[in-house]
Amino acid sequence: MLSVSDLSCVRGDQTLFSGVNFNLNAGQWLHLEGSNGSGKTSLLRIVSGFTPPAQGQVRWRGQPLAQAVDAFHAELLYLGHALALKEELTAIENLQADAAIARRSFERSHAVLALQRLGLRGRTRLPVRVLSQGQKRRVALARLFLQNAPLWVLDEPFVALDVHAQALVADAISTHVQAGGMALFTSHQAMDLRGLGSSYRLDA
Repeated sequence: MLSVSDLSCVRGDQTLFSGVNFNLNAGQWLHLEGSNGSGKTSLLRIVSGFTPPAQGQVRWRGQPLAQAVDAFHAELLYLGHALALKEELTAIENLQADAAIARRSFERSHAVLALQRLGLRGRTRLPVRVLSQGQKRRVALARLFLQNAPLWVLDEPFVALDVHAQALVADAISTHVQAGGMALFTSHQAMDLRGLGSSYRLDA
C-alpha cells in the first residue's frame, strides 16, 4: 500500500541517499536502519509527504503521494523528533487537541489510561512545559494507543524510554501490525516485535 521508488535526497551539495526502493503492505513493519547522518529522518519526512524528494516517487494505495497528500495524511500517524506538543496545554489537553484536529472522537478515560501506562500517573494535568524531555516524549507516544491510522511513521520511538516503556511501545507496534496496520520506524535499539517485518539499511 506504501510504495517507495528510486528515492534520493540531497542537502546542499551532499547526497544523503539515492536509489531507495521498498514496499510496505498491510500487516507489515519495516525497521529503517543507518548510521547517524545517513538520512533516516529525511527519508521518513519524504515518505510522510512533508519534504519533496530530489528524485523518485512515493505512492499510497497506488496513487502518487503528491496527488493525494491530504487524504494520505488522514491515514497517517507521524511521530518525529519534534513532538508537536503545545507547551501551555496539559498532556490530556494535547491529546484532546490532536483528536479535534483529526476529527475523531476523544475518550478522556482512554487518554488518561494511555498516559498512566507510559508512566505519567500524577502528571496528566500538568502543563507540558514543566515535564522533562523524556516525559514529553511519553505524552507524544500516547497517541499510539489512541489513534487508528493505518500507517505509523515513527522516528526513534524508543529513545529516552525505560525498559518497561520500550516494551509497551513495541507491543503497541506489534498489535497495530497484527491488526492489519503498517509501521515504518527508525531505532538504534533492537526490539522484539511480533508480526511480519523486515529491515532496510540506508548506508548498506
